[in-house]
Amino acid sequence: MKILVAGGAGYIGSCTTEYLLERGHEICVFDALLNGHRQAVDPRAKFVKGNLEDYSAISNAIHDFQPEGVIHFAAFIEVGESMKLPGKYFRNNVANAMNLAEACAQNGVRKIVFSSTAATYGMPKNVPIKETEPTIPINPYGESKLMFEKVLRWYHDIHGLQYTALRYFNAAGATPVHGEDHHPETHLIPLVMQAAEGKRPKISVFGTDYDTPDGTCIRDYIHVLDLAQAHLLALENQDSGAFNLGTGQGHSVKSIIDTVKSVTGLDFPVEYAERRPGDPARLIADSTAAKTVLGWKPQYDDINAIVESAWKWRRLYPNGYED
Repeated sequence: MKILVAGGAGYIGSCTTEYLLERGHEICVFDALLNGHRQAVDPRAKFVKGNLEDYSAISNAIHDFQPEGVIHFAAFIEVGESMKLPGKYFRNNVANAMNLAEACAQNGVRKIVFSSTAATYGMPKNVPIKETEPTIPINPYGESKLMFEKVLRWYHDIHGLQYTALRYFNAAGATPVHGEDHHPETHLIPLVMQAAEGKRPKISVFGTDYDTPDGTCIRDYIHVLDLAQAHLLALENQDSGAFNLGTGQGHSVKSIIDTVKSVTGLDFPVEYAERRPGDPARLIADSTAAKTVLGWKPQYDDINAIVESAWKWRRLYPNGYED
């Protein structure tokens, strides 16, 4: 297929682009390079620098490339920042994303796959989380993703644009050439690795009194290549709707720290602090629907292997894409 990847210079976008190219697909990456890296764009892909806020830029890119499908990664992702700058998140994650949906509809694109999030569920009552769980976001980031899912449903009903919203849990890991390099970094595994490398003085654990075996929050970590596989399967599938993506296994903050120490062979200071408001005790996916409907078969469900892949990439690129 010919596939346009919006946000293909970011973490998951670059790994997915690599995955698609390895399977013979023709890729055009459209990215403003606000948070992504030009060096992260696979040299085998066509690259168009542009911002989704410019409708003509994305419409022209789609018109010129004529993709059969589009994958949308070009969103802002920092929950904490969204609580301070909600307008930034609604403007980019909803209004600018609508330009992408409109450009797809006007240029005859048959399918769009949207990088959504488990944050659409807010504080779920039932864990593992199924797609039938009520979607009640507790921050503008999750709300903005849910709003665009609803936009896509209307574009499906009115324009016939097929869509799949993939609700990730915690993306992690790396390929040999593409990895996680956010500025600032907010994800747990790379933060712990920065502490192991001595690039930060300590790692902070927020809350040790949750109703979990060791008192710290439990999350579901999924390898970025398993996410990439799901995107391709979604493009090939004719169904529209939302699907959870996770391993169904939970790992606590303390256990992630211990795993990083084991994989790296390095020790570092750990600080225990008060809870952060709005952190659910457990977020674990029920991905039965993705496996049944999309035929998704995750390959990397071992947390040690996930952490090892991330650490190998950091050893090769100690300064991220600056190397």
